[in-house]
Amino acid sequence: MKKKVAFYTLGCKLNFSETSTIARNFTDEGFERVDFSEEADMYVINTCSVTDNADKKFKTIVKKAQKVNPEAFIAAVGCYAQLKPEELADVDGVDLVLGATEKFKITDYINDLTKSDHGKVHSCEIADADFYVGSYAIGDRTRAFLKVQDGCDYKCTYCTIPLARGISRSDTLENVLKNAADISKQGIKEIVLTGVNIGDYGKGEFGNKKHEHTFLDLVQALDNVEGIHRLRISSIEPNLLKNETIEFVAESKTFVPHFHIPLQSGSDSLLKLMKRRYMTNLYQERVCKIKEVMPNCCVGVDVIVGFPGETEEHFLETYHFLNDMDISYLHVFTYSERDNTPAASMEGVVPNKVRNKRSKMLRGLSVKKRRAFYESQIGNELTVLFEGENKEGYIHGFTENYVKVKSPWNPELVNTLHQVKLTEIDNDGLVRFSFINEKVEV
Repeated sequence: MKKKVAFYTLGCKLNFSETSTIARNFTDEGFERVDFSEEADMYVINTCSVTDNADKKFKTIVKKAQKVNPEAFIAAVGCYAQLKPEELADVDGVDLVLGATEKFKITDYINDLTKSDHGKVHSCEIADADFYVGSYAIGDRTRAFLKVQDGCDYKCTYCTIPLARGISRSDTLENVLKNAADISKQGIKEIVLTGVNIGDYGKGEFGNKKHEHTFLDLVQALDNVEGIHRLRISSIEPNLLKNETIEFVAESKTFVPHFHIPLQSGSDSLLKLMKRRYMTNLYQERVCKIKEVMPNCCVGVDVIVGFPGETEEHFLETYHFLNDMDISYLHVFTYSERDNTPAASMEGVVPNKVRNKRSKMLRGLSVKKRRAFYESQIGNELTVLFEGENKEGYIHGFTENYVKVKSPWNPELVNTLHQVKLTEIDNDGLVRFSFINEKVEV
C-alpha cells in the first residue's frame, strides 16, 4: 500500500508554487497525494508569517489534520517554520519542523512516520539560504504559478520576509523558460509569475551577485515561449516597474494588462518610516503611465493600515490618494506587530479598534473602485479563461484584464478561452456577458 500525504498551504502564490514542488518530490518517492480533508499518513503544512492571523491559523490546521487521523505524522515548513521553529515544534501533534533550506529536502528527513512526543527541528541560519530552488504550482487546469525569484534585500521595517527567506536570488533564465514550456505542454492556459520581489529578477542568478539578466529580459524571453496563451505578473514593486516593462506589456503577445503594485501608504512620511524605496509621486507616475498606454488595464494595490505613527491625517492622506487614482481594487492589510522588526518597537502604536475601522474604510473603497472598474468595461469585447469549479450552478472566469465573469455552469467551458462582450454587472458584483463567436482555443 502506498503511503498517503496531504498538503495545506497558508499565504501567498509563492508558497503555493513551492508546495507543488514539494508534493512532486513525495510522488517521486512513491507517496500518493490526497486532499487535506482525507485520511493521510502524513500532513505537510506550508506556513506563512506575514500577519498574526497566519500564525494563529496554523494551530487550527493542525487540529483539522488530527481530527481526520490522530495518528498521522505532521510536518511544518515555510516562513513561520524558519522564524519560530521551536514555537511550532511545541504545538501538540507536530512531529517535524523544517526551515528555509530544508523544506525542499523534506523526504530526506523522513525515516519512518512514527509520531514523537515533541517535534524535531531542522532549521538553518537564514544567511545559509543563499541557493535557489525553482518551483511551479498547478492548482487547477487553468493557471499555474511559476516561481522566478526568492528572498529580498529590502529592509522594510514591518516585514519578516528577509528573515524567513534570505537574500534576493533568481532562477536562471534558461530554467524559467524550461519550466514555462513544461507548464504549457500540460494544457494550462495561464502562467502567473511569482516571487518575493520579482522586479529584482536577475540578482543571484548564478549563485553570486553576478547580474546578467533583468526583469525586462525575463518578460521579453517568456513572451516568445510557444504554447502559452497568457502571462500575468503577480506583484511588482513600483520602483522596479520600469516604463520599458510597462510599454513592453502593452505591446506583448501574451502578457495581460494587469499589474499588482504594492503602495502600503499614501503618506510620504510613513513611507519613509516603513523604509520603502519610493515616494507617492513615483507611484502616481507608474499608474499614470500604465493607464496612458493601456487604458483598460487592471491595477491592484497593497496597502497597510495602522502602521505605528499613522495619525488620522496620515490615514486620510492615504484614503484620498487612493480615491483620486485610477486603480481597480485594493488588498488591505491591517498592521500586526512582528518580532525582530524595527516597526515592532516604534512609538505611536495605533489601537486595534482604530486599525480595524481604517481597514473597513479602505475595504469599502476597494469595493467602490472594483465596481467602477467593472462598469468601465461594460460593452468591451474581451477574452475569458473559464475556471474549473461549479460554484452554486455557475462557472466563473477572468478576462485578460482581471474582470471576474459568471455564466450558468457548463463543464465544456472549463479551461477554454472565449471572446465575449461584457453586458451587465450582476447582483453579486460579478459581470455577465454574451459570447461573440466560437471559442478562441480549446
